[in-house]
Amino acid sequence: MNISRNEHRARRLLIRDETTADIPAISRLVTEALRMLAQSTGTEASIVEALRAAGALALSLVAEEGGEVIGYLAASEGRVGAEGGWGLIGPLVVLPSRHRQGIGTALMAEALRRLRETSRGAALVGDPAYYGRFGFRAFAGLSVAGCPPEVVQALPFDGGEPRGELIHHPAFGLDQQA
Repeated sequence: MNISRNEHRARRLLIRDETTADIPAISRLVTEALRMLAQSTGTEASIVEALRAAGALALSLVAEEGGEVIGYLAASEGRVGAEGGWGLIGPLVVLPSRHRQGIGTALMAEALRRLRETSRGAALVGDPAYYGRFGFRAFAGLSVAGCPPEVVQALPFDGGEPRGELIHHPAFGLDQQA
């Protein structure tokens, strides 16, 4: 049986909950991976640390290969207007040298699987071309102040249409309605 390099890598990839020992690697990874994005504020690792300190991480998943943390996904509870129960995804990062190898896809698939058990839907602010393949899309009534409407996206698990401002945890430092 012939196994391609990517198939072999996929077999060794482990998606799991973070451990305390992973925290320094997560902070480095978030900073390094987001440094290359124009919209990065450089505060993303601090946001994850604040969410963790507040007990606000609904999910904190790592992608590990060969004992190394190469990907990370956080989800916290969000609201759409007054409607709670939304899983707010972000950040989702992969080590830059490991892009386009299915690591982000594996993290997102696991996050969505878990969020379907506990949330009314998932929401995020991100690239429509990337997140659209997971079923995320913009909705006319969904917004985040200061963000272009096409990057504010949701995946309602009940097929409904979310309407209102996507409210993040205060750790994100956004000026939002409480």
